[in-house]
Amino acid sequence: MASRADNIASTLSLANFSKATELKNRIWFTIGALIVFRFLSFVPLPGVNPIALRDLYLQTQGGILDLFNTFSGGSLSRMSLIALGVMPYITASIVVQLAASLHPALIALKKEGEAGRKKLNQYTRYGTVLLCIVQGYAIATGLEALSTSRGLTAVVDPGMMFRIGAVISLIGGTMFLLWLGEQITSRGIGNGVSLIIMAGIVAQMPTFASNLGAAYAAGDTGSILIIALIALVVAMILMICFMERATRRLLIQYPKRATQRGMMQADRSHLPLKLNTAGVIPPIFASSLLLLPLTISQFAGNSLTPDSTIGKIVVTLNQYLAHGKPLYMLLYAAGIIFFCFFYTAVVFNPEETAENLKKNGGFIPGIRPGKNTATYLDYVLTRITVLGAAYLVIVCTVPEYFMSLTGLPLLFMGGTSLLIVVNVTVDTITQIQSHLLAHQYGDLIKKAKLKGRLR
Repeated sequence: MASRADNIASTLSLANFSKATELKNRIWFTIGALIVFRFLSFVPLPGVNPIALRDLYLQTQGGILDLFNTFSGGSLSRMSLIALGVMPYITASIVVQLAASLHPALIALKKEGEAGRKKLNQYTRYGTVLLCIVQGYAIATGLEALSTSRGLTAVVDPGMMFRIGAVISLIGGTMFLLWLGEQITSRGIGNGVSLIIMAGIVAQMPTFASNLGAAYAAGDTGSILIIALIALVVAMILMICFMERATRRLLIQYPKRATQRGMMQADRSHLPLKLNTAGVIPPIFASSLLLLPLTISQFAGNSLTPDSTIGKIVVTLNQYLAHGKPLYMLLYAAGIIFFCFFYTAVVFNPEETAENLKKNGGFIPGIRPGKNTATYLDYVLTRITVLGAAYLVIVCTVPEYFMSLTGLPLLFMGGTSLLIVVNVTVDTITQIQSHLLAHQYGDLIKKAKLKGRLR
């Protein structure tokens, strides 16, 4: 029989949205914060030449810069104050999370609860600043050394003062985005950093749609290709929605206990294991590592002659590691599979889970508590990770193959981008539904108190 909460959740409608004043204020605050983020993406770094930057970015398309530019909403191609986006924070948080699962001191800190979590968040922010300094200085020195074929330099007045100013500006932009994300989480509808990343990805879609419409009007793109593109996007979204919600529920049983009526009753619960435990981390890691040699070779290719040995190696790398090439797709799939198993093994600890179940008196029916439970959990997790890795490989390689066939730059609808957009959208809808549910519960409590007074 459905509970009262299930009945209320099934009757949620937008008609109650007008009455939820707090939810409306949270949504308006979130929209305003995202508008500020978009405005900042058009504020350039002091001392850069925007015309030269546009030409240089066209020369280095297809590398890792395209991936970061997609996540930052085009800020990297314009070299704005938030050119680094929140990627340094994402990288630092992943490193701290991995270290908290491997280093004994950080493992003990992780078990301290809220105080340990705050300390780990502080380490993450320190790592973010350090990464911003390294990446900002590398970008500043790289911009000083670049020039276009027309003789334009990317930096108007190169020197140490430009490097210091660029590093300080990039650090300030990234830290402001983190603060903005925290404000969205506390005063908005939640998932602040994730919403900023999603806004950057979604911001690329109107530009691509206009370019696709212009190509169709010019006769370069047929209607069949556009229909196939729309069908592919819809199919990928449906697949992501289904697979991300899929879980393997393990039955957990607890010892019988006496109830108020003197009857013995056994408690039952479920341990949900997500099919895709690793999330979007494997595609990000795999694509970053795979596109890094291509990016380096593209930058180095500007100062190399094609007839030299190094020049031939660079040309070969650019040929075989380009988007849609068989070698690139094979290595991409292998990297996704490897990081799926690696990150899942780091995040989920079967021994710790089995020990917690044993302490609380829970057990899996037919499996002895302790070591046997840990072995069984590892066995089940390995089997579902195989399915999760296959799902990520399909989601990430099918758009790459479509790009290689059509020649369309579809980075915004790649596997990583679609995973982020769909997951954040589902989480945001869940947050809104929880606020509406809390609002309806509040109305029920008020009505119950009113009836109690009348009696």
